[in-house]
Amino acid sequence: MRILLDLARSSIEISSLDQFLDQAAVHVARAVEVHHTKIMRYRREHADLLLIAGRGWKKGVVGAATFPTDLRSPPGRAFRTAEPVILHDLGDAPDFVISPTLKEHDIVSLANVPILVDGAAWGVLEADSTSLRDFSSDTMQFMMTAATIVGSSIKHRAESSGETATIAAELARAQTRGVLLREMQHRVKNNFQLILSAISIQQRRHPIPDVARALNHVASRINAMSLAHDQLATREDSQVVDVANYLRLLCMSIQQQTDNIAIELDADDIELTIERAVSLGLIVNELIANSIKHAFDENGGRVEVKLTSGVGYGDARLIVSDNGRGIQNPRPTDSRGGGSGLKLVEALARHVGGLLDQESSSSGTATSVVFPIVG
Repeated sequence: MRILLDLARSSIEISSLDQFLDQAAVHVARAVEVHHTKIMRYRREHADLLLIAGRGWKKGVVGAATFPTDLRSPPGRAFRTAEPVILHDLGDAPDFVISPTLKEHDIVSLANVPILVDGAAWGVLEADSTSLRDFSSDTMQFMMTAATIVGSSIKHRAESSGETATIAAELARAQTRGVLLREMQHRVKNNFQLILSAISIQQRRHPIPDVARALNHVASRINAMSLAHDQLATREDSQVVDVANYLRLLCMSIQQQTDNIAIELDADDIELTIERAVSLGLIVNELIANSIKHAFDENGGRVEVKLTSGVGYGDARLIVSDNGRGIQNPRPTDSRGGGSGLKLVEALARHVGGLLDQESSSSGTATSVVFPIVG
């Protein structure tokens, strides 16, 4: 309680947000009795979590280290689901990919709590231990309360710094378009958090491998939609997504969840409406997932994603190809052989007004979708 009071006092007395967050990391380390703590802020333009404040890290880590936001990343899961994530033993956490930063600092146990601003995740507060640690319910209550104080301070500083007035002026010029867009994004983000949180709960309740794989597949599709909404921008007559940047973030997110598989992207600059961009992202997500699941052995391989504009008269072409073993004796239930996976891709291609084509041989499989840029 005394440390929470110190933290609340710091939020009032320290004018610089950076200095306050540094002090908050120290207060949390004192209370939880660990040598390493960190505060991570979500960066929409990179779809990652940047370590912006912390204690105990080697020189150059704070301000530079980043962490994925997918569900296999401990802070990523806390951010996406807006729920605490506790790992008592990182050596026995098969559902998670542990960051090299943690390995470099010999971290073996951790606890994450989301930092919320107006109910939406702003970032993550994490406590890291170099000895096996069973974080108690009291410890987690403290961390959630500390995260609430940090979130309230972030909101208050944004309002008092004049950002609210600046935003209000922009909204007035946009004749309330910005208000509606921000409100929509905020509500959509909260909804994605609720859905991913529900999936996470079901994964814990049903640890059966087949069920876990199915839930992970659903979560990856939802994550693809969430990333698209993060990249939503407004124009005079529509809300659009920078597809090249969206696909870059999507490929990065998938890459961070795989081993021995390189995902390469070459994309022209194209803007699409949110509905069509989501469909395109889901196509890429599905095809890459199919390649990862079916195309490679333990030695891994390469998946290439290429988006080309100026094809024909106002069309674009998306190609997802791999250098795997090709489709071998496809079965009806095989997603690379005409099962539910390819049927979903076909439906999504139709949604963007595109034509789907797939070629496969012993040197790999390539799937292409040619679609109109305006639609």
